[in-house]
Amino acid sequence: MDMTPSSVYILAMPNSALDILKDVFGYDTFRGRQAEIIAHVAGGGDCLVLMPTGGGKSLCYQLPALLRPGTGVVISPLIALMQDQVAAMRQLGVRAAFLNSTLPAADQRRIETLLRQRELDLLYLAPERLLQERTLALLEQSELALFAIDEAHCVSQWGHDFRPEYLRLDVLEQRFTAVPRLACTATADQRTQDEIVAKLGLTDGRVFVTGFDRPNIRYRVVPRTGGRAQLLRFIGREYPTAAGIVYCLSRRRVEQTADYLCEHGFRALPYHAGLPNSLRKQNQQRFLREDGLIIVATIAFGMGIDKPDVRFVAHLDLPRSLEAYYQETGRAGRDGLPATAYLTYGLQDVILLRRLLETSEADDRHKRIERQRLEAMLGYCEVASCRRRVLLGHFGEQLAEPCGNCDTCLTPPETFDGTVVAQKALSCVARTGQRFGALYVIDVLLGKQTARIERFGHDRISTFGIGSELDRTGWRSVLRQLMARGLLTVDREGIGSLQLTEASQPLLQGEATLELRRDPLHVTIGRTGRAGRTGSRRQDSADEPLVLKAVAGALDRPEVSERFARLRTLRRRLAAEAGVPPYVVFHDKTLAAMAIHRPVDKEQFLAISGVGQVKLTTYGDQFLAELNAEPPAAERPAD
Repeated sequence: MDMTPSSVYILAMPNSALDILKDVFGYDTFRGRQAEIIAHVAGGGDCLVLMPTGGGKSLCYQLPALLRPGTGVVISPLIALMQDQVAAMRQLGVRAAFLNSTLPAADQRRIETLLRQRELDLLYLAPERLLQERTLALLEQSELALFAIDEAHCVSQWGHDFRPEYLRLDVLEQRFTAVPRLACTATADQRTQDEIVAKLGLTDGRVFVTGFDRPNIRYRVVPRTGGRAQLLRFIGREYPTAAGIVYCLSRRRVEQTADYLCEHGFRALPYHAGLPNSLRKQNQQRFLREDGLIIVATIAFGMGIDKPDVRFVAHLDLPRSLEAYYQETGRAGRDGLPATAYLTYGLQDVILLRRLLETSEADDRHKRIERQRLEAMLGYCEVASCRRRVLLGHFGEQLAEPCGNCDTCLTPPETFDGTVVAQKALSCVARTGQRFGALYVIDVLLGKQTARIERFGHDRISTFGIGSELDRTGWRSVLRQLMARGLLTVDREGIGSLQLTEASQPLLQGEATLELRRDPLHVTIGRTGRAGRTGSRRQDSADEPLVLKAVAGALDRPEVSERFARLRTLRRRLAAEAGVPPYVVFHDKTLAAMAIHRPVDKEQFLAISGVGQVKLTTYGDQFLAELNAEPPAAERPAD
């Protein structure tokens, strides 16, 4: 679509957009392509926006909704999060509301009246609610500024967050032809982008891809050697007082991991679909509103989570695809401060996911797509070069140089000529009839004289005992990498037997060589320089400055660190009084700027990024009083 309409619109009122940006949202300048997207939507254009989590997608529809006459309608997939989204907007002075079944009938009627009377800036709806004929009729009676379709990747039938209701959102194109539509997501490969455009009727709109890189996130993948014990060491050493998310594949594993963390002094809560609704909602609200909590969850948790200070996302099981992995890890570090995506995986993960895929009832086309996605995920895990390059390349983005902020950049893995050991492993699979699992094959390679091996006569085959150069862990690594390279697969009957693929033949016949990576024994990459003793997490740790010391050297000064802690205590009290999460009052990043620059009056306070006119009026006096409760630096006695 041509840029002319939106360009004309923004040129007619550039000061209005910038004034709203500063006065309402507290920022002086737009980021990346925000200004271009906002101009396009404010001018009446449709578009798809792909922007990384924490990159400012919400502003791309919130600000145009304030610029255009009428109400902006935001379609959000999770009812549970609408309350916090609306609370955040109201804290900024924006007239926002949501309509869903949790509201009493009288409140629903009141909000509908406000909508008809043009007294709402933003209205949040779930797709199920929007698609009700009564709701569509209500919207047709109202003046609408725009439609924003959040988490638009949910339209993809092959995606990890598919929601069938999203397929019916083409009704917006049919019944509201004059209302601009903006679909936005952080996660979409080219196939998913094409699906979104086609199924939401955005073929005449523009596609804005602002990049997928999250440079503040450190990506780390480690071979699983201890599971929960590894997780405990990681959190204890690097994030002993921080909020984090731990993803597990099963409900049972979620509950066991949450209990395990609690037993070792961490504050952890479970979240999965099998919990009672009331407990699930309570745990989610606690995670959003309290500092320093860890949520242990299945992938049912997290879509639309707007908590900015999540310092780590850990996966204890292998995600099914890079799309799912990117979406889930993107919930870390939304405030732009350092965060870690930590993944442990092993051979059993590969076998399990391949078995689930092959035994599923999906058609051949779906299985083929899912195989490609799983192979991409495995390739990412086993890469010996920059992980970020592989991750971004999957979404069509090229990184000119290695990132310097992933484990393979910081601690380059050792590789070795794995041709001979790979040939031994593949030959052993063949000579045992391709009817046995990984553990059995390893026992044969190691020459274990078990009753089962003797029963099948495999103690008399040529590959029995030829693998003494590696231990059990080493062979598991070799088999895992062979599966990741597509040289081995599992049977399609769901038994878990290892089988050769056609791609293995050149290697077996000596026509190809193979480089393998050598798994490190144990590598810990420090971030903050703080060594947290496992099990020593304090219940009052929310007052500490987390990992902000790694961001701004000024916070290493004791007086600034102490000031920041006092500001967080004040923020927590004010948030509790207002019934909102602490980050809705101010982000950690904004508090850090206050602690460093220490504004002394309202003019200086307003100059802090993240402080707008409404928050100045609402909170300025309290925070200035706290900041000025200590003597200026010039009046302090010398050390």
